[in-house]
Amino acid sequence: MTHSPLPVLTTGRLVMTPVALTDFDDLKRVWADPVFVAAITGRPLSEEEVWFRLLRDIGHWSALGHGNWSLRTADGGAYVGSVGVLDYRRDLTPPFTAPELGWGVATPFQGQGLAAEGLRAALDWVDGTLGAPRTVCMISPDNHPSIRLAEKVGYRTYGDGTYKDHTVRLFARPRA
Repeated sequence: MTHSPLPVLTTGRLVMTPVALTDFDDLKRVWADPVFVAAITGRPLSEEEVWFRLLRDIGHWSALGHGNWSLRTADGGAYVGSVGVLDYRRDLTPPFTAPELGWGVATPFQGQGLAAEGLRAALDWVDGTLGAPRTVCMISPDNHPSIRLAEKVGYRTYGDGTYKDHTVRLFARPRA
């Protein structure tokens, strides 16, 4: 499958590049942070697990033409986190039937509006490029900051689901 060049997105404070091998050290640091992983995996990830996630995300871009962007500050290049347009074929009940959006911001950058900035840029790209009638996301019911962010950018709850034996809240957002 041939895709156009990988999209680099910019916002007022961020440069968003498709995940690359050069992100590995930053990803290891973020996924080792117990605060960051609390609502995602519930435990820090090993170097091997982070490596497999990185390879998955690089392959996602190669196979589908979309995936996770690494978020870095425009004024210095500090690693902020990631935002992605995903098709992970999750073993989720009920299953997703639209592109999934996911995000995570490193602990030192939380609460600064950077996740919203990156998520809006990704959603603008999705709306203009993929043209999907809607996007979806899943969030732990206890992850109130992510729920507020999802609602801020137009997501609305449509139910609860089960993923890896945990209850998750399911959200959908119609294309703008």
